[in-house]
Amino acid sequence: MSKYANVPIPSTLERPSTVVLPPDGNTPSFVIGSHQKSYKHQYSNIYFIRLRLLRDCVQEQARKKWATIAGNPTLIPRVLEVEKGKLCYVIGTVYMDMPLKPNVMEDIGRDQSIAPPPPLKKFCSADDSVMLEDESGRIKLVGERVNNTGLVTGVIIGALGMETPNGEFEVIDICCAEMAPQPSTEASAEDKNAMDVDDENKRPDEWIAVISGLDVGSTSPSDGQIQMLAEYLTGEGCSVKEQVSASQISRLIVAGDSLAAIELASVEPVVTEDKKSRRYGQETLSFSPQPILTLSSALHDLAMSMPIHILPGESDPSGTILPQQPFPRAMFGDASRFPTMVCETNPTYLTIATGSEESEDAPSKPLRNSIKRKLLVNSGQPLNDMFKYLTKPHTRLSILESTLRWRHMAPTAPDTLWCHPYFAEDPFLLTETPDIYIVGGQKRFRTKLVSQKNSSKDKNSNSTRCRIIMVPSFAETGILVLVNLRTLAVKCVDFSVHGMSTGGREKDEEQVPRPASPVLEEQQPLAPKTSMDYGYL
Repeated sequence: MSKYANVPIPSTLERPSTVVLPPDGNTPSFVIGSHQKSYKHQYSNIYFIRLRLLRDCVQEQARKKWATIAGNPTLIPRVLEVEKGKLCYVIGTVYMDMPLKPNVMEDIGRDQSIAPPPPLKKFCSADDSVMLEDESGRIKLVGERVNNTGLVTGVIIGALGMETPNGEFEVIDICCAEMAPQPSTEASAEDKNAMDVDDENKRPDEWIAVISGLDVGSTSPSDGQIQMLAEYLTGEGCSVKEQVSASQISRLIVAGDSLAAIELASVEPVVTEDKKSRRYGQETLSFSPQPILTLSSALHDLAMSMPIHILPGESDPSGTILPQQPFPRAMFGDASRFPTMVCETNPTYLTIATGSEESEDAPSKPLRNSIKRKLLVNSGQPLNDMFKYLTKPHTRLSILESTLRWRHMAPTAPDTLWCHPYFAEDPFLLTETPDIYIVGGQKRFRTKLVSQKNSSKDKNSNSTRCRIIMVPSFAETGILVLVNLRTLAVKCVDFSVHGMSTGGREKDEEQVPRPASPVLEEQQPLAPKTSMDYGYL
């Protein structure tokens, strides 16, 4: 009798189906159209538009927050109109005057024969100062409240205080726009009751997988880990229990840094007899297409099993400025033939509906009682740039949470983060709070459920909440992040193997203990080591 006769086999391993809905009118597009491809505009337009769009929101929050303060503070419409010794509040854009920040004028004036200094890990120093500016001018902010609040260039805030005899503005309190409104994405009460009528026929929860930093083509390749990842997601390896877990994953998001940064190596010139091809002092550059072929092969295996959304990142062969445009599909070879292979911009919005059905009118449409989740995904450049402005106790996770309350995902653009010179819009504003906010290209995995109570008098009104997730480099940590679309729970699957990871266990500036969590899956040889649960709601 076979020793596998008593092993329970699941009745079905059918992968759940989810649908990506088309963007609505409130969702900004990061695709740069032909009418926008102009570089003759000044970057100051972005700051003016940002202040104009967020001023009313900050003013409303300031009025609610400081309406009962003794002294009856009043709003000063321009920062240069504040009066000495009078309690008031002003609204403007933060500018961090930091001597260590990169200065393009100094780069141009530097002798071209001198190599530029290496980039700094931090911009902050003891000589930094905080300014608040609007259309009229700037005023310097001072006080302990300013020093304790993590601020970066480009944030729109309201500052409560009074002007000192030195012409500085002594700050007592600070407020921001807070979290943007969140449209209801939950199923209605009637649909929820319909879903719970028969528990036996209830659909299993749909999960999405998120990964970042495959770093294919680096000096320390992680091809073995990538192969384990592909086998896990396609259900070709591991135990039956892990195959059931993998079958609940509906799609995969690759959040940037799929390819390692290209280093072109110079090669000695080859002397030939052909006089036309001979060039004195000419050097040829070697370029290997092998990393792209390796990545295409892995994506080809996955695209046959599930939808894939791939974003460009900092190290990928894509434009440097944000928003980065989608990869050309042709570069992925056979994987591009599948409609499940989707190239996205960086950043990008995805509205995913759980559950779908096939029909003659629409090949794929969401079910009547499905749950819709709006995802905001980027490859990590905005968060990495903002982290250079701040020191302890501010962490990457706290800065990421602050971007929701600032209602802006990349406030340091275009000051220290390169971006497109938009003239009449700022697509990085958060006009709606997403349900899931994913940032790739990080050193450690972190997650938090950020919530804010709505001011509505309706007792049945749900609070605004957003699951923020920091996805670490897969090449360094071997971590795959899974997100439950219904409960917003998060768990990790660890593929790290001794000798395959490239050093993701090193300490960094914000090293904190990983939260205690139960091990949900047993270790298997050549299989994902652990699956860690980070909380159901």
